[in-house]
Amino acid sequence: MIRVQNLVKTFGTVNAVNDVSFDVAEGEIFAFLGPNGAGKTTTIRIMSTLLEPSSGRIEIDGIDVEVDPEGVRRRIGYMADHPGVYERVTVGEYLDFFAAAYRVPIAERTSTVAAVVELTDLGSLRERLVAELSKGMKQRIQLARTLLHDPKVLILDEPASDLDPRARIEMRDLLMELRRMGKTIFLSSHILAELADMCTSVAILEKGRLVAAGPVDAIGRALDRGVAERRKTRTTTRTTARARLFARGHRSPRRQGRRRRNPRRRLQRPERHRLRRRRRRTLRSHPRARRGRRAARRHRARAQRARAHLPRGDARGSAVRGLR
Repeated sequence: MIRVQNLVKTFGTVNAVNDVSFDVAEGEIFAFLGPNGAGKTTTIRIMSTLLEPSSGRIEIDGIDVEVDPEGVRRRIGYMADHPGVYERVTVGEYLDFFAAAYRVPIAERTSTVAAVVELTDLGSLRERLVAELSKGMKQRIQLARTLLHDPKVLILDEPASDLDPRARIEMRDLLMELRRMGKTIFLSSHILAELADMCTSVAILEKGRLVAAGPVDAIGRALDRGVAERRKTRTTTRTTARARLFARGHRSPRRQGRRRRNPRRRLQRPERHRLRRRRRRTLRSHPRARRGRRAARRHRARAQRARAHLPRGDARGSAVRGLR
């Protein structure tokens, strides 16, 4: 249904997409994964005929996007990331306007809008203003808009972004229902875990290059093997480096750090006693300590003289009071 061959897109000197190739079979839910700046949105815009490729080729339902862009637009339903909406109209008026824009015949327009509203569960919101709706409901309206002309392929750029967990579950259930109706769904995201339970195939993009593409189970097993091999290599490298250091007579970095923090931790007992004696001598040689010792010696000398020459009678009491 979708074939991308050697796609390249450059902006000046920047290669946004560099030699990307993958295929999407009919009836699949295909996840297009990658971090910000990987080239996902650029690829999607080329598929939706909004950008022209620098080189390469994209075919949708057998039609080249450069040769017959109008034919491609009739076969796809495109929902952009963070699309704008007309907020001063009701939900019914919004869908009726885009049904006319998609050139749905007037005789079929009312029934088409009603069918899309029922499919996306918007019946209770049909008379409400778009401005009054939540982010999740606005995303649902955008998805309903892409279904008005009954496209074969849905191209959704991060449809679950900024949605709460409940809205994500409702969006997933709706996409599964569309797949059962025979739609081919191409959607982008940042995280594989969000799409693994409903996607059949996946492609991973990194810095404009395709890293991996294929069924979800095969890609998951390959990623698990890669993570395990990296951990094993990292552990082996760390162990080898420690063995080399020990062979050269080095201590482990952890013990070196402890030795720097507390240099007396591993000293022998005589060495500790020597350091303690040095500390006592240093404290005794302090000027304040010397003055205190001299004052204590003078006090003891006065006390000895007073005890040796105590006068009798009242003089004794005056002498004692003088010492106090």
